[in-house]
Amino acid sequence: MALELVCPAGTPSALRAAVDAGAHAVYCGFADETNARNFPGLNFSPAEMAKGVQYAHDHGAKVLVAINTFPKADSFAPWAKALAVAEESRADAVIVADMAVLDHAANKHPGLRLHLSVQAAANTPEAIDFYARTFGVKRVVMPRVLSVEEIAKLNAEIDVETEAFVFGGLCPMTEGRCALSSYATGRSPNLSGVCSPPEHVEYVEDAEGTTVKLAGFTIDRFARDEAAGYPTLCKGSFKAGGKTCHLFEDPVSLNAAGLLGRLADAGVIAFKIEGRQRGKGYVAEVVRTFRAAVDALEAGRDPVEAERILAGLVEGGRQTSGAYRKQWR
Repeated sequence: MALELVCPAGTPSALRAAVDAGAHAVYCGFADETNARNFPGLNFSPAEMAKGVQYAHDHGAKVLVAINTFPKADSFAPWAKALAVAEESRADAVIVADMAVLDHAANKHPGLRLHLSVQAAANTPEAIDFYARTFGVKRVVMPRVLSVEEIAKLNAEIDVETEAFVFGGLCPMTEGRCALSSYATGRSPNLSGVCSPPEHVEYVEDAEGTTVKLAGFTIDRFARDEAAGYPTLCKGSFKAGGKTCHLFEDPVSLNAAGLLGRLADAGVIAFKIEGRQRGKGYVAEVVRTFRAAVDALEAGRDPVEAERILAGLVEGGRQTSGAYRKQWR
C-alpha cells in the first residue's frame, strides 16, 4: 500500500496550499465544537467544506473531516449534523473519537469511511479490534505515547490501517484523557475542542523578559532572548521536589522526519502533520518538504535532508522525536 501524507488545514486557503504543495490527504473540521481545534477564525462552514473537497478531488487529493470531540449529554445534534454535512460534501472519511458518534455514523451514514481519532486513545489490539468490529473503523490514528517498536508490535496484531503523527505540536498526555486545560479555563480539548483557548492567554513583558499566563495563572517565564511558547499546562514550568522545571514535558515540537523509514517498516501507512492553527505559508513549506521525503522513501532513497530543513520550523526552535525513541523524562 502506498504511503499517504495527511496534512492540516485550518482554513480554506490552507487547504488549497496543502493540496498544491503535494498533500495526499488534508484533514480539517467545521467551525464549531465538533472538532478539536475549535478556535476563532479557523475551520470551515458547510459551503466552504464542499468547495474544499471539490478542490482537493480536482487535484487528486482526499479530505478527511475531523469530528473528534465528545458530545455532552444534552447536545448530540451538532455531531449528527456534522456527519451529515461531511457526507453531503463528499468527504473521503471522517475522523471520530466518541462511540456514540461512531455508532450514529455507522448506522445512519454507512457510506462514510471511518477513521478513529487519536482522541479515542486506542493503543491496544483489543481496543482497536473492538472499534473495527463494532463500527467498521478502517484506520486508527496512533496516540503520541508509543515507541516505533510498540507500533510495529501493534500492527502485527491488528487488521486496520495505522496513521502516526510525524511533525508539529506534541501532546505529552494520552489524547482523549487530558483535562488539564479545564482546571484553569473551564474548557478542555476533549469536550470544547480547545486546549488553552486564546481568550485566556496573556503575554506580559517586563525588563527581565516575558511572563506567559493562562487564565491569570503564570505558566512559564522566558528571558528576553528566548522565544516564548504558547502556554499549555502540560508544558508549563512548575516548582516540585525543591526545583523548578518543565514537570510534564519541555515546550518542544515533534519532528520525526528522520524516522519515516522506521515508521513505514513498522506498518504505518499514513504520516500526519499537526498544525491546523498555522498559516498557509507554514503549511505549504512543511507539506512540500514532507512530500519530497515520502517520495524519496518510496523510491528507496534515505530522506535525511527533511529533518534538517524542518528543524527551522518547529515551535521555539526546539524539537524532539517524542516517544518514538522513548526519551520521555
